[in-house]
Amino acid sequence: MEDAFKGTSDMPIQDLAHLWLQQLTPTLSKYLTFAIAVWLLIWVVLAPFLKPRKIRDSTPYASQLLTELAISIRSMAIFAVAGVAILHLERLGFYSLQPLARSWGALWYWTSLVATIVVHDAYFYWSHRLMHDPRFFRRLHRRHHRSNNPSPFTAYSFDVGEALLMVVFFVVWPMIFPMAWGVHGLFMVFQIARNTMLHCGYELRPARADGRPWLDFMTTTTHHDLHHAQAGYNFGAWFTWWDRWMGTEHPEYLARFADRAWRPIGPQPSPQVGDSR
Repeated sequence: MEDAFKGTSDMPIQDLAHLWLQQLTPTLSKYLTFAIAVWLLIWVVLAPFLKPRKIRDSTPYASQLLTELAISIRSMAIFAVAGVAILHLERLGFYSLQPLARSWGALWYWTSLVATIVVHDAYFYWSHRLMHDPRFFRRLHRRHHRSNNPSPFTAYSFDVGEALLMVVFFVVWPMIFPMAWGVHGLFMVFQIARNTMLHCGYELRPARADGRPWLDFMTTTTHHDLHHAQAGYNFGAWFTWWDRWMGTEHPEYLARFADRAWRPIGPQPSPQVGDSR
């Protein structure tokens, strides 16, 4: 990602189609790599061994997976358009904080990545709740929820409006926050990997002795799967904070998680339904 932006201040922008393809190729390759790898490993190779971890009894039809794949590729194409826009905006001086971020060294590099993940989680939570407003749902978010039983290919199966709303963050955030372009690239890898796993349909996070997830502040596959099953809950992307602060965590989340997660050997207490300590 960093190489794609290097030297853009004096890059002659003549062939928009070529630039768009340059932006599309790395994003699409990452998405296809993670989605296909997760599907092949978890849904095919390890499926007999992971059966107790499967969240839903049913499995989506192949037609759903193919539709999700096609729509996700469309979303990648929209993200690539935003990448071309970033190249133009960089040439026009809109990303003047990049040199400052680089001058602050390695500590800031990794700090800015953590900050970006945390801020994006807040952006996602509130934009996600906005998309569930009845006035906007059909135009912005219905496509994603047609995958009531999600798969690894559901991750970027977005309506056009949702894809645009998601990519706005990546266009605007580097304008107001000093982060190197390399951080932008790392965050994209983080997002694709986490998003694919949240839709994978199997609960792979181990549980503590009390049945709660290890790293309980992070969302699990069960957490997001419940959102697809009952859309009024669990709007968070990477962390459970906002759902717990705003009272939108599914009341059965912890019990559902404990029912599918790996548990320590020996007797363990069951988590209380609705307990979100």
